Order: sequence, then structure tokens, then C-alpha cells
Amino acid sequence: MSVRVRIAPSPTGDPHVGTAYMALFNLAFARQQGGAFVLRVEDTDRARFQADSEQQVYDTLRWLGLDWDEGPDKGGPYAPYRQSERLETYRPYAEQLIEAGHAYLCWCSGERLTAMREDQQKRKVPTGYDRLCHGKTEQERAELPGFSPNPVVRMLVPENPPLHFVDLVRGEVAAPRPDDQVLLKADGFPTYHLAVVVDDHLMGITHVVRGEEWISSTPKHLLLFDWLGWERPQFAHMPLLRNGDKSKISKRKNPAARLSWFVEQGYLPEALLNFLGLLGYSLPEADKEVFTFAEMSSSFDWGRVNTVGPVFDLDKLAWLNGQYLRELPQAELVRRVLPYLATAGLVDAPATPAQLAAVEGLAPLIHTRIALLSEAADLSRFLLVDEDAFTVDPAAAAKALDGAAGAVLLAAAEALSAVQDWQTEPVQAALDAALLEDGLGLKRKKAYAPIRVAVTGSHISPPLPESMALLGKERTLRRLRAAADGL
Repeated sequence: MSVRVRIAPSPTGDPHVGTAYMALFNLAFARQQGGAFVLRVEDTDRARFQADSEQQVYDTLRWLGLDWDEGPDKGGPYAPYRQSERLETYRPYAEQLIEAGHAYLCWCSGERLTAMREDQQKRKVPTGYDRLCHGKTEQERAELPGFSPNPVVRMLVPENPPLHFVDLVRGEVAAPRPDDQVLLKADGFPTYHLAVVVDDHLMGITHVVRGEEWISSTPKHLLLFDWLGWERPQFAHMPLLRNGDKSKISKRKNPAARLSWFVEQGYLPEALLNFLGLLGYSLPEADKEVFTFAEMSSSFDWGRVNTVGPVFDLDKLAWLNGQYLRELPQAELVRRVLPYLATAGLVDAPATPAQLAAVEGLAPLIHTRIALLSEAADLSRFLLVDEDAFTVDPAAAAKALDGAAGAVLLAAAEALSAVQDWQTEPVQAALDAALLEDGLGLKRKKAYAPIRVAVTGSHISPPLPESMALLGKERTLRRLRAAADGL
């Protein structure tokens, strides 16, 4: 049997980090087995559909390096891969279920269903459809209150449905008894439960890997596979990603639930991929925390998948990101920070030769000082900003540019004006001679503080003499004198 797995995101907004989490495990298993990984877009929820969301799914998954073998953008032997383009596929199966007595038409209006649920809640009984329409003709049902002329199709759950199944991650699992789920909506669109079963069968999906929130729906899907005479796929229900309070991670509560957030913040995709793998999987070398997708895939074993919902620990991700960031060659660091510098308006896109040269000079100074690629903008601003747009952070100025700073700034400007070879070592030697024991008698930290703020605009910067060497003599002296004049 050739393994075929899939993810089936809904284009209803910014892709959830859980989509990448599921894609990672599906792809790792598929690659280890030499199988196929399918991306199918489940866009039947038209009320929440967002036109640009599908492209966001493609962009963020590819950013992570999680590519697929078949999908809407690539085609494949089972195209189309968008459910909205497969609508004619589902109705015949709904009609087949009705003819076999496994489903029925329901004409209940939305108002009637709402009133029914409210009454059930008031009486503290399990909520679920009361089968008012079952066994009735349209005319018979029309004579009763709460009638809608546009019926839905509901599955008819037997008294003793199959509630146990074997899960690749959890072993034998017991799920609650399902309700008479709607399979085909009044607008002709299938619900998730009908569409996912039909599509998984027609696309030859052998293993369904999804989040544990779908465990309760599995009996519905097993019934549909059985009723339609199809072989059941194997199921693996992954533990849900959770916040620190153990609640399910959601885009409403946690910005880190949005995949695009990691791009915006400047995390490295390989670090995030490693982190997602670490949340749900352990390599045979139990203490190994830094690993590649290839290492995860080659060792893949469902028995090594965690069953407890992992906490989405951003501190751990930051540590991992640092591990990967430090390993980047300087040229690769430059390539990766350029988009963030462009977003901050510090370089053009693409960068000019002069801008590129400046960033290349700065890269060694910021490499060990940034935890995220986006942080490069603040550390680079002093060098890349147009001189007439250079400003000093007011909070930093209030702290470092007091009355006593004037003498330091003027002494530094005077000493530096005599430097002919504008390199790091001569710049530092001139500063130290003017400001430390043989000059003003200051400690280096105190002497450099007002100079740092005057020259870089912030109390946090790359190493000061190196920064001044990159900035150039003319701009350095202009900023020192401007700061002194402003006191």
C-alpha cells in the first residue's frame, strides 16, 4: 500500500500555526514511507471564507519548507483539490445514503432548531436533533411548525454505532455517541463530515493525521465509510498545541497562533519547524533538541509522538531560534535581514550597492546581538537612516545626555577630529586617551554612554568604536557636536 496523507486547511483567515504543525507530521510520515503529501482546500464554509487566505497558506507553508506533492496550485491525479470545485461530487453520495436508509431529509427551520436546543438546555438533557423530520414526507412535515422549504440531509445514527477505533498515536480510543449530523446543507454545500470522507476516499488517503479535537467526530466518519462500502483509513490524532494555562492555542487569545506572526517577528523557519517537531515528537536520542526535518522524518515512528498537549513555550522557541541564528553564515544573515530592513524603510527593495555594503559591514556586529531577524532594524538604524532623518531616542537622551555629558561629547569630538586612519582601533584609542585615566578620568562604561546615545540615537547599539568606524568620521563628528550643542 502506498501511503497517502493530506492536510485540508480552510481559507478562513490568517493560517493557524496548527496547520503547520499538522503539515509537518503528515509530511514527515509521508517522506519516511516514500508516499504522497496532498494539500486540499476545504472552502465550503462560505460565511467565513476569505479570498486571500488560500495564498497565505501556500506562502507560509513554503516559507517553512513544507511543500506538497498535489494541491490546487499544482494539480494532480485527483484534481480538483478545492471542495468548492467538487460540489457535484457530494450530492450523489448523500442521495445514496438516503436511499439506503442511512440518512434523511430535514426541513426544520433555524428558529425551530434554536428553540429546540434552548429547551434541551433548560431541561438539562443532552442536546441533539430530536428527529422530528425522520420518516415524514415533505407534505407531512410542512403541516407542523418550524418548517423550511429548503431541507438539509442528516445522517441517521443507529442505536449502537461504532464508538471504538484504533488510533496510531493513542491505541484504542472510545468516542462519544454522535448526533444526527447534517451532511448536506440547504445551499447544496456539503458539511465537513460528508466532504472529508468522500474526498479522503476518492483521493486514496490511507492515513488521516489530524488534531485530537476530531476524535469525537471519528465515529461519524467511520459510519460513513462503512455505509458507503469503503475501506477505512488509519487515524492518528495529534495532541493540541496549548497556551501556558493549558487552554487550546487560538488566534483570538494568542498572536503566536497566527503563522504570519512568526514571519513578522523574524523567527527563522528552520527554528520554528524544529520547535513544532519538538512539541510533538522525540528523536531516538531523547536529549536531542536541535534537529532537522530530515532527521525527524528518517526516524519517524508513531510510538514516539507525544499524547499530552504540549505547551507552546515561546522562551524555548527563542532559545532554538538563537541556536539556528548563530549558525547562519554572514552572507546568509545579510540576505535574511534585508526584507526586515526594507520593511522598516531603512533600505530599498532590492537594496542599493551602497546599502548592501553597509549591511554587510554591520552584520558581524549584530549577529550575536539579535534574537530575531526583525531586531536588526533597531540596531542598524543609526547607520542606514538618511542623515537628515537621524533622531535621538528621547528616553535615552534623558538618561545619558545630561549637563555633564557636554564635556564628554566635546572631548570625544576633539580627539576624534585628529584621527586620520578612521578604523576601529584608532577610533577606540583616541576615545580612551581623551576620556579615561589620561583624559577626563572616567570609566569606559560611563564615558561611552553619552557618546553611544549621541552617535547611534539609542542606549543599545552594536559595539561603539566599530559602529563609529562604519558610520564614518564626518557623520560621527556631526552627531557628537549636534548633541553637545543641544545641551
